[in-house]
Amino acid sequence: MQVFISHARADSPLAARVSKALEKTGLRVWNEDVNLLPGDNWAAHVARALDESEAMVLLLTPDWLSSPYVRREMEYALGSKNYSNRLIPVVVGGREQLANPEIPWILRQLPWVELENPESGDRELQPIADAIRSHA
Repeated sequence: MQVFISHARADSPLAARVSKALEKTGLRVWNEDVNLLPGDNWAAHVARALDESEAMVLLLTPDWLSSPYVRREMEYALGSKNYSNRLIPVVVGGREQLANPEIPWILRQLPWVELENPESGDRELQPIADAIRSHA
């Protein structure tokens, strides 16, 4: 199963850690920071990755909330049968982030993973893989 990591540019280091942790569990991960090269047609590669992926991890941070690009990725996943029950919101920074009125209402309705300390080890990232696999 291929997993698409939706994240803001500022959250690239965290996205890389999540990608590595998911790959260790046997999942294939598409992360623009790894899969795109300078000069690549960004829009075409992202569109193909969205079409080929079967799960999406949304790294919900203040930067994610202010990015129109990642919102479009979320909207695509919400409308695609490929992602049925496999859109995984990851609230970064703890439960208080859920009080942010900018979090789209639909994400508040989905089961989410809480990542209180984004600097912690892979063990805290395991629930993300578990959530994806539970709907495989």
